[in-house]
Amino acid sequence: MDKIKSNENVVHPEELIVKQGAGIQRFNNALALKITNGVGSMWSAYLFALLSLFSLPAILVLVSPSLKHDFPKWIIAASLITLIAWISQNFLQLVLLPVIMVGQNVIQDHQEAKAETDHKTLTYLANLQEEQMVELKNQGDILEYIKKQIKS
Repeated sequence: MDKIKSNENVVHPEELIVKQGAGIQRFNNALALKITNGVGSMWSAYLFALLSLFSLPAILVLVSPSLKHDFPKWIIAASLITLIAWISQNFLQLVLLPVIMVGQNVIQDHQEAKAETDHKTLTYLANLQEEQMVELKNQGDILEYIKKQIKS
């Protein structure tokens, strides 16, 4: 099977994406995309839910002190609760939020490049179709002229 020949009026989205910066910028974008895709997965949601459930026993003991003996001492220890609070409030929010924003910006740049490519391609195809319709009308006029010439 022959390879489809490219058309100069149809541009691939990769050609429109601005290659910003050298090594470190590309590394940062690639890392941000990997983290964004990873954090945006159900596995991360499961992990974050599990992390938040670790502090539930301590909250239950605060609400009802009689439950203190129902949980292992290490799970209701203040040090574990402090660690979980630090991870969820400081690390996840202060570190992952900017990384996810960079990842979203990279994804948005790719989507904008694709939209620009699609627009150029559709504009080219619409113009081509108009040219074809004019050509068909001209051919129809010529055929009508020839029919009249044959009848006369």
